[in-house]
Amino acid sequence: MKIRKGDTVQVLTGSDKGKQGRVLKVVPKTEKLLVEGVRMVKKHLRPTQDTPQGGIQEKESLIHYSNLHLVVDGNPTKVGYRILEDGKKVRYSKKTGEIID
Repeated sequence: MKIRKGDTVQVLTGSDKGKQGRVLKVVPKTEKLLVEGVRMVKKHLRPTQDTPQGGIQEKESLIHYSNLHLVVDGNPTKVGYRILEDGKKVRYSKKTGEIID
């Protein structure tokens, strides 16, 4: 996948459109990501030893990678791959042409 854990992304569609967040987890098998502060859902918890009160907790839910763009220097951009002269494969910004990592 072109987006990795720790990258900053912006949401393109849905109720969270325009929000930015850091990628916490990547699930390549389903092509989904867990983004900090995006797509919050309410989870009902039963009382346990860890949470004796139980109740309702808000947490992030997975979002498909096609609904996200990588943010480079404050601007969302598409990502491509380029192979350097030494044979190393790197990501680059299609908007500016600069190497990301």
